[in-house]
Amino acid sequence: LDGERVTVRRRVAPGQLLSIRREPDSGREKRVPAQAGPLDIVYEDGDLLLLNKPAGLPVHPSPGHFDGDTVGNRVVFYLAQSQREPTFRAINRLDRGTSGLMTAAKNQLAAQRLEAALSRGELSRRYHAVVEGTGLPDSGTIDLPIGRREGWGIARCVREDGQRAVTHFRLLAENNGRSLLELALDTGRTHQIRVHLSHLGHPVCGDFMYGTEIP
Repeated sequence: LDGERVTVRRRVAPGQLLSIRREPDSGREKRVPAQAGPLDIVYEDGDLLLLNKPAGLPVHPSPGHFDGDTVGNRVVFYLAQSQREPTFRAINRLDRGTSGLMTAAKNQLAAQRLEAALSRGELSRRYHAVVEGTGLPDSGTIDLPIGRREGWGIARCVREDGQRAVTHFRLLAENNGRSLLELALDTGRTHQIRVHLSHLGHPVCGDFMYGTEIP
């Protein structure tokens, strides 16, 4: 307070300058190597980046490809222009083949607050997906638990002992044996939309893991 270290019990008077020192990073975040690459930044301020991720670009480096070309590598390169030790903190994640908006926090405080807001349901996420087949109802909710598919690496499936997963959908259009859906999530399980829609018999078109790959 006016340059003096004080406790939260000190009253602040009009005209005084209150400065807050952010806690340093915990050091638990795994450092992602910087790599130059284009970033479509839709919005930016001192605490966050809102990015438009293209399809085909992974969000995180994967084992064996830690220094590969991902959103994380590009964000760290971008932040390195203004931060001494830039860290990639993704708040929401998108599959490699999915395009759309995603948020990255610029500091640990912003990450904690955004993740808390996400867990409280204060941040909404909506998706569009083209799926195989027609005849879906105008709207509906899929409330089925999702867990790992044994012996299939990162693949998931609907299973009774899995974590609860809730997906809401709305039918937007039908044409040529396919349907366009708008989807909203109450939970954020790995591959949730893809697993739920495949389980219903309407996999996302071209989904190599849960449907039929279309080169």
